[in-house]
Amino acid sequence: MEILDAFQHVLSPYPLLWIVVGVAGGIFVGAIPGLGGGMLMALTVPLTFSMDSSTNAVLLLMGMHVGSVSGGLISATLLKMPGTPSAMMTTLDGYPMAQNGAPGKALSLGIGASLFGGIISGVFLIALAPPLSDFAHKFGPWEYFTMVLMAMVLIASITQGSMLKGLMAAMLGLMAAMPGLNESDGQLRLTYGFESLDDGFNLLPVLLGIFVMSQIIKDALEINKKGISIAMSKTERLFPKFGEWKKHSLNIVRSSCIGTWVGILPGIGASISSMVAYGIAKTFSKTPKKFGTGHEEGIVAAESANNANAGGALIPLITMGIPGAPVDAILLGAMIMHQVQPGPLLFQTNGDLVWSLMTGYIVANIVMFLIMVFSARHLAKVININRAYLIPIVFAFCMIGAYGPSNRMFDVWVVIGFGVVGYFLDRAKFPLGPFVIGYVLAGIMEAELRSGLQMSEGSFAPMVTQPIAATFTTISVLFLGYSLFQEWRSRRPTLPTDASSE
Repeated sequence: MEILDAFQHVLSPYPLLWIVVGVAGGIFVGAIPGLGGGMLMALTVPLTFSMDSSTNAVLLLMGMHVGSVSGGLISATLLKMPGTPSAMMTTLDGYPMAQNGAPGKALSLGIGASLFGGIISGVFLIALAPPLSDFAHKFGPWEYFTMVLMAMVLIASITQGSMLKGLMAAMLGLMAAMPGLNESDGQLRLTYGFESLDDGFNLLPVLLGIFVMSQIIKDALEINKKGISIAMSKTERLFPKFGEWKKHSLNIVRSSCIGTWVGILPGIGASISSMVAYGIAKTFSKTPKKFGTGHEEGIVAAESANNANAGGALIPLITMGIPGAPVDAILLGAMIMHQVQPGPLLFQTNGDLVWSLMTGYIVANIVMFLIMVFSARHLAKVININRAYLIPIVFAFCMIGAYGPSNRMFDVWVVIGFGVVGYFLDRAKFPLGPFVIGYVLAGIMEAELRSGLQMSEGSFAPMVTQPIAATFTTISVLFLGYSLFQEWRSRRPTLPTDASSE
């Protein structure tokens, strides 16, 4: 009955309107290479403070996430430039198919696969979130601490680039959350005499700096880079023929399940899920050699997996308060700002919101499909927008968003400062996802660690003696050890070939 009531609420005029606005904005931004859903969501968070419903605010941001993941396939297919990192694998077959004279077919396959992947993961979301929330009620301080620790290790281990850089980025995020009032003993720390730091760095300016200002700096320095103009034929078909999907049904279900389950693992992201699904689809394909040449199976696998990942990532966010992907850290921050605390008690404290979020995710995917089918040809033109016109507008919104909530110039400087930090981290190939998630989870991690140490009289033994905590600790150690081994093996000098054998 809760599901039916939630669907009825989500399909009422105002919630549905905010979903449509969010999805449309996400598709628009996702189609522009370099801009992403994280940037749009971070810019929008301050605008949601004036909304009279936290549910509508969450639906708006969630719609942006769904739209941006799908919008990335437009530029990935037509330009071989993924609008979002999650569309990276789509370029391997989408672009060759477009070059072979079938851009409409490539887009239709991607749009249809995105819809199916989103709906399948939405079903998993509704089915798994309530029982996992009940299971999480058994968690104590050590279970929460080790779970957050596991999330940090997973994020650092599986992010692109060096695992050491991932861990360092996460540690920098934890350090950025340290200044301000220590809630456990009521003492100020690391403020260095600045009264503006008494409350620490506010979450919104940090998010705007890392996600938005860093990208503005990067784009401003590359402003003279020439863009590429594209055009699509008006006769191209963009409405998928449902009769053609029968041969792709197994691939869709398999890839969507992979995307969902990878999404549940904290911090991994849609890029990894699409890579895994693409690789497995190629393994089980009857024609693996066609992958990378414009093959339908490759597009279907990549797009169904990355859209399903968005739904899977919502499961740990709702049930445990752990963002399943870096972009979900923004959604988590927005919920906290609206006095909504994700976690095991969310179904009891904000049941209407959580059921609306889960059903709204399915509705958002249907809205995405309709918008993409009927406007993809026009949306493709946004790729040609000159960045010189976009940067000042985004910068202005960024400054207003930072200053507005607290009316403090200090927050504006925080945005600029963290923007510079984010830019140099990106230049040095440090992943920004672990930094943001480390910052967001620092408060939970510290509070649970202190509570656990008080209960155990300063002993860390419960990390390995309590079953659930021991499981999380073991997973953390295994992933850390495996990642270190992989890096060590990749850096071993290769032995020169024996010249006498030639």
